[in-house]
Amino acid sequence: MRLLLGLVVLAGLLLPSATQQANTISLKPESVSFTPTEYYIAEVIDQRAGKSGIGRWATAPNQPVSAVNLTGGAAAGIQQFIQKSLRTNTKLRPIAIHLTDLQLTENAPQNRPFTEGQLSFGVIFYYKRNEDQYSTPAKLTEFRTSARYSRPLSQPGVVEQSIRQSIVASLKYFNDFMNREAKRDERLAKDIKVTFTEYVQNRTGSDTVFYSPERPVAWNDFQATPRATSRFAAEINPNFAYIGRSSVENGVVTVNLLMKVYMLKSGSWAREVAKNAYSLNHEQRHFDIAKIVAEKFKRKIIPDSLTVEDYNSIIQYQFIESYREMSKLQEQYDGETNHGLNQGAQERWNQWVEGELKKYGIRK
Repeated sequence: MRLLLGLVVLAGLLLPSATQQANTISLKPESVSFTPTEYYIAEVIDQRAGKSGIGRWATAPNQPVSAVNLTGGAAAGIQQFIQKSLRTNTKLRPIAIHLTDLQLTENAPQNRPFTEGQLSFGVIFYYKRNEDQYSTPAKLTEFRTSARYSRPLSQPGVVEQSIRQSIVASLKYFNDFMNREAKRDERLAKDIKVTFTEYVQNRTGSDTVFYSPERPVAWNDFQATPRATSRFAAEINPNFAYIGRSSVENGVVTVNLLMKVYMLKSGSWAREVAKNAYSLNHEQRHFDIAKIVAEKFKRKIIPDSLTVEDYNSIIQYQFIESYREMSKLQEQYDGETNHGLNQGAQERWNQWVEGELKKYGIRK
């Protein structure tokens, strides 16, 4: 979000600032009209390309303009002004201000006791979610403004006032932003919770069979043409996936994961010779294994393992790891049972699978 303002300052009655010297400007603290309740300004960082000063200004008739800067430098001068003008509560969210623009340009006066100038000012506000050096601040919003003015050469306080007004305007804009967005903007959330929903709706005529204890696989679900080059009697390709949605309420991110454990009829096949109860049980266990791994995946996705700023990539990583686990477990199952031909191994796997299904509450 960006706010652009144009300010015109006409000064003929302002007195020079007592804290102003020839080539430096000290910003006078002032009492702002608001108190932050959601944040505090932790630091000001100068991100301008040229950081040697804030521009050039006129000091005397028929003399060239000279370099000028804030006392202590732009970032230090602004931070000192904010610290003295804005209440700080370090229990709130730490905000970093990145100074992107602060440029003063004045005309060199020719036989005149006044000059015309322009001031541009721009900042970006970042949320420093963690104080450690490795965390990436979250960009929140941006503010830009500019001011044109005329001033007598004897009244450099106009420049100080223009800079001060720009800073206060940016803080007021950001304060309004925070009051409006703190409880609904995901970047500002303070906590996270996760909910899971199981998709088990099996529709007549659908190509997809979603896992349900009440709906075991049947030979009618194996509708693909058997592969002539395969030495196996049947093949099922179970899978699991999730669809994630998130919402923010009162500063808490709620992540809902819609879980789908499924097989495709068009991707599963069986030869007629294999269509018996024993072989169907073997294929059902492949489906059960996919469900077990999906349940284990769910238990990895707990709030303590997630961060508000990076929960999506953490969930994706755990999903990829679980998918690898499922593939490895399916291969182990087929290898030890010799694709169901080893009846002793098959029975051991039957018992293990049933135990896991009960462990995760899938079977009673």
